Amino acid sequence: MTEPAPNRARVIPLRPAAAPPPKEPLWRDLVGDVLRRERLAQERTLKDVADAARISMPYLSEVERGRKEASSEVLAAAAQALGLGLGDLLGRAQGELLRITSRTSAGSRRATTSSYDGLCLAA
Repeated sequence: MTEPAPNRARVIPLRPAAAPPPKEPLWRDLVGDVLRRERLAQERTLKDVADAARISMPYLSEVERGRKEASSEVLAAAAQALGLGLGDLLGRAQGELLRITSRTSAGSRRATTSSYDGLCLAA
């Protein structure tokens, strides 16, 4: 009588997990980065800019770090304290958004036929 063949498990190679899609940056992070870069470029302190904008220093710090979703009034005051208009601040943040998203999603999105190249904010 012959012995039964040993029970052999079939090894199935695992496919590498697909990388998750890149995370879209938050608007508050982009705006905060622009504010901080401009403040540092001017070699100004948080206290100096916060005083000029008439907002608290801890709040400005939170806005710069993207921890607070600042109102348009606060953003306008911070921008003005840095010698920028609100449009300048938001335009720079939009440029940063376009730079980041075009780098992370190159080739993953279809070309759009829209001719709109502007900034849209909703309250």
